[in-house]
Amino acid sequence: MLLRLALGVLTLVGPALSQSAAAYTDPDNGITFWGITDAAHKVQYGYVFPPIADNSDEFIGEIVAPIATKWAGVSPTGTMLQSLLLVAWANGNSVVSSARFATDYIQPTAFSQPVLTSLPSTKVNSTHWKWVYRCQKCISWSTTTGTTKSIPVSGSGAPAWVYSSAAVDDPTDAQSTFEEHTDFGFYGMDFSQAHVASDVYANWAAGGTGGPTPTTTTTTSTTTTTQPPVTATPYDYIIVGAGPGGLVVADRISEAGKKVLLLERGGPATWETGGTYGPDWAAGHNLTKFDIPGLFETMFSDSNPFWWCKDITVFAGCLLGGGTTINGASDFATTSGWPSSWSNHGPYTSKMKARLPSTDAPSTDGKRYLEQSADVAMQLLKLQGYTQVTINDVPDQKDHAFGYSSFDFIKGKRGGPVATYFKTAKARSNFTYKQYVYVQNVVRTGAQITGVKTNDTSLGPNGVIPLTTNGRVILSAGAFGSPRILFRSGIGPTDMITHVKNDATAGPNLPAEADWINLPVGYNVSDNPSINLVFTHPSIDAYENWAQVWASPRAADSKQYLNDQSGVLAASSPRLNFWRALSGSDGITRWAQGTVRPGAASVTTSYPYNASQIFTITLYLSTGITSRGRIGIDEALTARPLVNPWFTDPVDKAVLIQVINDLILNVKNISGLTLITPDNTTTITNYVNNYDTASLNSNHWVGSNIIGTNGKAVVDENTKVFNTNNLFVVDASIIPSMPMGNPHGTIMSMAEQAAAKILALSGGP
Repeated sequence: MLLRLALGVLTLVGPALSQSAAAYTDPDNGITFWGITDAAHKVQYGYVFPPIADNSDEFIGEIVAPIATKWAGVSPTGTMLQSLLLVAWANGNSVVSSARFATDYIQPTAFSQPVLTSLPSTKVNSTHWKWVYRCQKCISWSTTTGTTKSIPVSGSGAPAWVYSSAAVDDPTDAQSTFEEHTDFGFYGMDFSQAHVASDVYANWAAGGTGGPTPTTTTTTSTTTTTQPPVTATPYDYIIVGAGPGGLVVADRISEAGKKVLLLERGGPATWETGGTYGPDWAAGHNLTKFDIPGLFETMFSDSNPFWWCKDITVFAGCLLGGGTTINGASDFATTSGWPSSWSNHGPYTSKMKARLPSTDAPSTDGKRYLEQSADVAMQLLKLQGYTQVTINDVPDQKDHAFGYSSFDFIKGKRGGPVATYFKTAKARSNFTYKQYVYVQNVVRTGAQITGVKTNDTSLGPNGVIPLTTNGRVILSAGAFGSPRILFRSGIGPTDMITHVKNDATAGPNLPAEADWINLPVGYNVSDNPSINLVFTHPSIDAYENWAQVWASPRAADSKQYLNDQSGVLAASSPRLNFWRALSGSDGITRWAQGTVRPGAASVTTSYPYNASQIFTITLYLSTGITSRGRIGIDEALTARPLVNPWFTDPVDKAVLIQVINDLILNVKNISGLTLITPDNTTTITNYVNNYDTASLNSNHWVGSNIIGTNGKAVVDENTKVFNTNNLFVVDASIIPSMPMGNPHGTIMSMAEQAAAKILALSGGP
């Protein structure tokens, strides 16, 4: 699928992305394009437009790719859904191309509106293929939701590119299907600069060559205005990232009277924090997409998903609250592998729960809704000896236990650390919050951190924000974000820091090579491997598979929710969770978790079925898994998995297969219950063996900056980065192993304990 994880246009471009478009001239045709050559695959992407005043509907573009590139494509608006998508590939001595369109994260289909013309300099040789094209009727288009979408020709944006090393299914067919891209990326572009004169553009569009070379014009004046120098405010603590870890430590450390600066690369989300993006049906009710729990599933299908990070290849939230603002908000679970000084989690979990109590009935009327899938799953589990519990009342009871899904919603709306910890922190005069600030690296001299370098030059000279004497930096940018900041600060494996050194923008900010700190940043990563099973049962209400909740939810349900935040829309999609423990052939006990929800992400079956009666049970492995992976950055400094963490130990897979087989053993004993994915054309073993690798991802990544002992870990028992004096990490990346459930609550409990340890550590401000 093209741009499966593609994201919306950035509010800020340029320094917030690894690359920015610049003017260049193609030597074959003399056309001046604005674009980039992506650092990872050496594919060049460019655009040029007629004058803005012409109000034209077209542009000229090109893709120049090494011959190993089996297909490549672009999205000028940077999104997959409801967007102009252009793809091309070499077929013998010619280039095949097409315009595509997608309304969901599935194979894009033919887009009939654009008129594509391959220009004469299109070619294939022994080393490269080049597609130079004119795209007419390509500036604006209507979406299937009734809106108009456009390329921001007079402003800025973040175009996307995609690359694949796997050939399309039929290279002779312009509408050939193909597998999901191998890689993708974004870059900042000021479209307003990518224009040429009408006559020049007309010549190029007609296949002509040559033209003016872009020049930089310098204007002089007899009057000189001198801007006052930027002065920077120093802080006791600079906390990078306003996710669950960063929000908790920012609140607790500011509560202790320290001068705290919290930096977030994204923007607001809920109405209370300044967010405004919400469904039309909720207009006038001070509610955004992020306030309404029932819109959770639409986080993955929205045509403008600006909340996802643009430079991380898995789902990661770049907005206030981080993952807690866009996840299902299922709450607390325990974990293992902590240093001995962390063994007493209880008081810190209690502090977190006092601020943020959980509920398994989030509707304000105290009722549960849309529970048919839970009812059916309960029948199945009771036949296998499971006991019903209230999940967060007994967080350590995780063997043959089930309960209604538990959330940290508040009064029928998304709560989490934004509605609690952030709310109290921002009321303090010693707390400062800045959003849309991208931290590139920490500034350090040897082991001593003196500040952080950002993209915001209004906060300090060259964007550098200093610390006070004995001040400290805490990284809370997530399992992918914090490692990248460390790499860009000269901390981590040499191969990752070398990527930074070779980058023209980031390289000069590295310390001298003698001051690089070699730590296992990015190693020891784990994530729950997850497998979906899809069932049907005549009692189920699949709720239109959540497809209508954004644009046109059931009228009675939207009315009820707007009236008092009660009903179906007061909860996200999960309805039931369950756990069991199993011993593997290696003697290690592993815990499995199940989540039950109405609807299904996808169905593959040979059976006829009623789509209104489907529900999904997702099975995960959690605590005890032994598989590990590695995350890092590529040459473009995009954060990505380098070694996938799922099933690297075959015992993990064998245990999960056993869990699934045990679960479905009693399906035949429940009248009307049918397993349709997988169906009887395959076995569970083959189903798991052939499961799409990317779909195993639960986005519960932990361990990339693991806590532990020097030589084996990145941070010590006080969360301080080894071989530094005053740099700390507090986020999912330090968690040593998978919790027994979703890491949402674990991160906040961990941050409570981390804040206490950091404040107690001598030598601070």
